[in-house]
Amino acid sequence: MISARAMQRAGAAGWDPLPVALAFVHAAALLMWPSIPIVGIGLWWNANTVSHQFIHRPFFRSRNLNAAFSIFLSVLLGFPQSFWRVRHLEHHRAIEGGATQREIKMAPIELVAVIALWGLMLVRWPWLMLSIYLPGFVIGLGLCFLQGRYEHRPKTTSHYGRLYNFLMFNDGYHVEHHERPGAHWKDLPLLRAANDTGSRWPPVLRWLDYISLCGLEQIVLRSALLQRFVIRKHERAFMRLLRDLPRVHSVAIIGGGLFPRTALILGRLLPESTLTIVDQNHLNLETARRFLPKRSFFINERWEPNNPGQFDLLVVPLAFEGDRASIYSDPPAKFVLVHDWLWRRRGVGTIVSLLLLKRLNLVVR
Repeated sequence: MISARAMQRAGAAGWDPLPVALAFVHAAALLMWPSIPIVGIGLWWNANTVSHQFIHRPFFRSRNLNAAFSIFLSVLLGFPQSFWRVRHLEHHRAIEGGATQREIKMAPIELVAVIALWGLMLVRWPWLMLSIYLPGFVIGLGLCFLQGRYEHRPKTTSHYGRLYNFLMFNDGYHVEHHERPGAHWKDLPLLRAANDTGSRWPPVLRWLDYISLCGLEQIVLRSALLQRFVIRKHERAFMRLLRDLPRVHSVAIIGGGLFPRTALILGRLLPESTLTIVDQNHLNLETARRFLPKRSFFINERWEPNNPGQFDLLVVPLAFEGDRASIYSDPPAKFVLVHDWLWRRRGVGTIVSLLLLKRLNLVVR
């Protein structure tokens, strides 16, 4: 009797011709449309899909076919698959004691095949080799570095996005892969780790988790050159929108404590107005005190749209976390200036900076 588990394995293995076929499609694309993006993105994609799956579960029953396909992948990707297999399985701690005898025999053959291809390209197509293949190869290795780094930083992390996992043979199920390195890629969604939400970004883009608007503000805070740049750009935008307003007596600036450029600008443009900075981070307010005159007021609390206070002018930052749409539809002050992305024009708006992808919108109650 064949067990249900064996039948499931046999069914999953029935998908193995797909990555094999796509590896040949990858090779055909390189031959027909050689370009830096195809070399770089193709290397990154193949290394983390076809090559990765082949390392854990060779596609063929025949050892000779597996050896031939390993040589083919080595030439296609530009590095010996036997070396890559040993290094990767040591990463999983799935083997001990170094390479197997078969890998020791295969590695020189694969290395010679790669060197032969590179030598042929240098002799016959030096321009193609130096201006297209090598830059693409370096970019591909860089993408692979980002992939490997952020799949495991600060710990092994999954990404459950459907499009990514469709294109990458469920590579996003990385926690599940580490728990069962030998599992077929088709079975990984069935093994989804309990209570593991994963990252919203695919590994190669996961560095975006470490970038935030507050983080960018910290960078500005450490650079006098950047401070002058952002003040100049924002001051022009404020001047355009404030020149037609009636006299403003009181201004509230939400979350403007880290680098208080809005308060510095409005202090010059509205010298007779009182300025109040509302920020839930008391450290930000302490930073702001060093920049601002004594006539400024500071409130250490989280600002809520349903309790806006009595101010003539309210300034809302780009980093505002809340219902931005309600601020536009039901302004919490007589005049509201809203920092927003360049493509979100509301009310009367002006561009702050194309480089910063930012605009300033004025809405009136």
